[in-house]
Amino acid sequence: MSDFWLYALLIGVIIVIALAVYAGKLLKQLAQQKEQQAQAELAHQQALNKHDKKVFDSILLITRAMQEEQCEFDEGCWRLSVLLSSLKTLTELTEKFPGIFGLYDEIKNLSILDARKNLTKKDRMREDYQRMTALNKRHDEVVSDLDELYKFTTEQLAHLTS
Repeated sequence: MSDFWLYALLIGVIIVIALAVYAGKLLKQLAQQKEQQAQAELAHQQALNKHDKKVFDSILLITRAMQEEQCEFDEGCWRLSVLLSSLKTLTELTEKFPGIFGLYDEIKNLSILDARKNLTKKDRMREDYQRMTALNKRHDEVVSDLDELYKFTTEQLAHLTS
């Protein structure tokens, strides 16, 4: 009978050791998976930051051109709105820059490029009037937003490059 308990104890110890080795193996796999996930998340965040840095560089260029009156406000607001909306790491910028987005919202349905060329003279004049009215209404607000956007963009670029 004592041999039976000795064998049972030996089998029990072997089973416990096997389970402990298996649990260790599983814990090691879990640690590797967590490390891979962390690396994937880091790579994803770096890709988003790289995208946003390119966008901010373009925003800075357009903002300066608008401030120096080298770019029309309607065209600049159109471009800035699209660029700001494409940022991957920031949201809710429409509230932060209401002049830029407001002007864009007022002119986004107006014809441009070839579509504008195909308009009748009367329709083109009507759209020009709508564009000028929107520009006059939002001018001061856009100028204020440009100053804020310049500061905001330089801060974001400093943050992304550090």
